[in-house]
Amino acid sequence: MDTDRIVQAVAAATGEVFSTMLATEAVLGEPYTERMPNVSDGVVAFIGLAGKWTGTGMISCPPSLACRLASQLLMTEYPPGGEAVSEDVLDAVAEIANMIVGNVKNLLEEELGPMGMSIPTVIFGRNFTTRSVGQGDWVVVPFDCEGEKLEVRVCLAPAREPAPVRHGFQAPDYVELR
Repeated sequence: MDTDRIVQAVAAATGEVFSTMLATEAVLGEPYTERMPNVSDGVVAFIGLAGKWTGTGMISCPPSLACRLASQLLMTEYPPGGEAVSEDVLDAVAEIANMIVGNVKNLLEEELGPMGMSIPTVIFGRNFTTRSVGQGDWVVVPFDCEGEKLEVRVCLAPAREPAPVRHGFQAPDYVELR
């Protein structure tokens, strides 16, 4: 999949979600690729993608931005700060990831064919490492959100041929017992 096409899809999807659902702006930064995501602090949401192409979509941001975005989405106040990252804030980040990655998926399906999505997995903490067993490069699209950084990452690769279906243990026709 062409990196520029992924960047276009991420920029369009993120801009749409921020303008319509969060009533704020996300300013596109300089996209880049990386071999393995290097997120070690903050809030991270992952969503798996599957079809003829498989991979993962991910958003990450600092806790203060997560609280601000949750406040915008849920129309209530979640003060910035590490202790303020509640279940509601994590749920809001999961929903924002779902909307952004879902819109990216919809845009890319025109070229890649139908894809399914997993439910989001959200992680919050400090000094952790994210890792994927996938072999492809991650396209990283950073955004400036009123002075704070949100990153959207996408890793996609053609699906491997499925293994033949095996139903249970295949015993030989004749087994000699002694």
